[in-house]
Amino acid sequence: MMQTNLQLDLAFNYLENTGTNIFLTGKAGTGKTTFLKKLKETSPKRMIVVAPTGVAAINAGGVTIHSFFQLPFGPYIPGSEMASGQNKSYSHKFSRDKINIIRSMDLLVIDEVSMVRADLLDAISDMLRRYRDRNKPFGGVQLLLIGDLQQLAPVAKEDEWNLLREHYASPFFFDSKALSESDYLCIELTQVYRQADDTFVRLLNNIRENRFDENTLHTLNQRYIPNFKPNDKAGYITLTTHNYQAQQINNRKLQELPDPAYTYKAEIKDDFPAYSYPTDEVLELKQDAQVMFVKNDSSGERRYYNGKIGRIVFISPSKIIVSDELGNDITVDRETWTNVKYTIDENTKDITETIAGSFSQYPLKTAWAITIHKSQGLTFEHAIIDASAAFSHGQVYVALSRCKTLEGMVLSSPITRNAMISDEKILSYTSSLSERQPCEDQLRQAQQQYYLRLATELFDFNPVQQKLQYTSYAAYTHLQKLYPELSNQYPRVRDYFRSDIVEVGERFCQQLTRMISSTNLYDTDEHIQDRIRKGCAYFLEKIETYCLPLIEASDVEIDNKEARKAFTSALKAFSDELTIKVATLKACQDGFRLIDYLSAKAKANIEESAVASKRKSTRKSTEAEKIPVSTDVLHPELYARLKQWRYELAVEKELPPYTILQQKALIGVCNTLPTNSKELLKIPGIGKKIIENYGETLLEIVSSYSPSTHGNGL
Repeated sequence: MMQTNLQLDLAFNYLENTGTNIFLTGKAGTGKTTFLKKLKETSPKRMIVVAPTGVAAINAGGVTIHSFFQLPFGPYIPGSEMASGQNKSYSHKFSRDKINIIRSMDLLVIDEVSMVRADLLDAISDMLRRYRDRNKPFGGVQLLLIGDLQQLAPVAKEDEWNLLREHYASPFFFDSKALSESDYLCIELTQVYRQADDTFVRLLNNIRENRFDENTLHTLNQRYIPNFKPNDKAGYITLTTHNYQAQQINNRKLQELPDPAYTYKAEIKDDFPAYSYPTDEVLELKQDAQVMFVKNDSSGERRYYNGKIGRIVFISPSKIIVSDELGNDITVDRETWTNVKYTIDENTKDITETIAGSFSQYPLKTAWAITIHKSQGLTFEHAIIDASAAFSHGQVYVALSRCKTLEGMVLSSPITRNAMISDEKILSYTSSLSERQPCEDQLRQAQQQYYLRLATELFDFNPVQQKLQYTSYAAYTHLQKLYPELSNQYPRVRDYFRSDIVEVGERFCQQLTRMISSTNLYDTDEHIQDRIRKGCAYFLEKIETYCLPLIEASDVEIDNKEARKAFTSALKAFSDELTIKVATLKACQDGFRLIDYLSAKAKANIEESAVASKRKSTRKSTEAEKIPVSTDVLHPELYARLKQWRYELAVEKELPPYTILQQKALIGVCNTLPTNSKELLKIPGIGKKIIENYGETLLEIVSSYSPSTHGNGL
């Protein structure tokens, strides 16, 4: 990771091995962007990267906040109709794919968080709560916030802030209500990679920390050179506070060049929004034009990088050659930027980045001038800074910190104290961040606590029990008359589940807590792993015995629309919760590893209930073979005999009766009077396993019953 950096290593370990929320900050040039790139390449966690602007999102390899969460632009008022989802502009119709991504992601990265307004962060939290854990800020997902509060601030127009000021102390992200409810740590990067001059670094630190005394101002203003006219080949770029200033300079300079202009039209495919264009759609260039590269060299030769300044020394309709500051000639080819979209891979169930659209153009733009805002994240060898009209927090610091050296910087007007705009809210917040700085000992504790939390979560069956309770109530309310036996099975299974699974699980978690807390080698301790393996085996067997047959038996026809909706909704919630639990237990039956557990949980979250899917696929594959069976009992005496046989066998095996034979199968045998195994197999609810175990007995019971003697039951 660039080089050994304890702070970067600490951040990486926190993100990989804990669930702790992290605010990664640091002055300009400390490697925040490089860290994010490395994290994306190496982390096994399911990660989504978002940023507040289109260009920032493209640079971070992610998507914009508004596009991912489908948020409208404008203020978000906590507690209003907008927050509750009743407002039409905030009515979200997320695709199934988007919901699955939200439910299954482990880590949400928000880059350039200094530009994210507090209400936007709360809107993100509410969207996540809607599809994840409603009781936790941000739905319980781990956060990585990256940014520097001493750089560019969020935009809060006067009319918008008039609406928001009643709810927020400031527009800055740290005053978000959701973030204030969250536990998070701050890791500040201090090793500067952009500037090597200690004097310049100290000067920038003084400005950053609002400590610009007379000595700082004097040193800085020594770089003020009135009417400075650099040699055209020196590669100076002017940093302006406003966009119109930069445009005027670039247009004037381009027009002054005597040679004809060439235009190059970008090739745009599919979905690539205009606000994300990295350079002009129609690029106008001339011989001798000063240009800036707007992308890193994708060839791997590192001939240029985003922000590198050069001059066009050859230009034609099909070829451009740029000479850099060292006199190296670079033949420039078109580069392609991609607009990514997050999707779920149908086979692996991983979150993957797919290309939604692309923008192909020469990676250049005229660069005699650029706004301070657009220069954020770039590095310049030579810059002329016009900060006399600075109007917002952090502008002067961003401009000065773009320069590699003090000698490479020229001020077009003196810097005054009035230009050093700083916000008291930010100064107060940043001074408090030292309380959130972690150390190695805290990391070790956090890792152990995270391991313990997930290991005990594996054996916490209370969420499943809660869904089972709801389904039991729905069965009693809606199925008691139609399917009395099925309705009565639910409370019996609920009681079995409580005593044999939930209560045993609670005692098991207490034991695990003692074991994991008593050793620093918790993740490799064989005794702990053995207990987890045995626990997984025990609970999987109990679930298979009690729950899966009950869900299978619940696949019944319900004519009443409201009753069907209420029961199937409760059943699906129970089945889905159980599916996640079964998937995680199976993933850990050979031992507990964090990444295996998280992966299994995430993938189970995005899959339709395994039991429900199995029922659907089974129904589709056997639909033609199964015969319709009336739900009325046509032969009551045979029905009574079959029920008695099932009851006695259930008592003998100490199993619920429905695990022997489902109610619909019982009625099917009674009504169709099968005479062989082939006819038995056509009855809904009867498969090869039932025929293998009970087929002969069932046929004997039917054979001993004579409908001619006992009537046809009608």
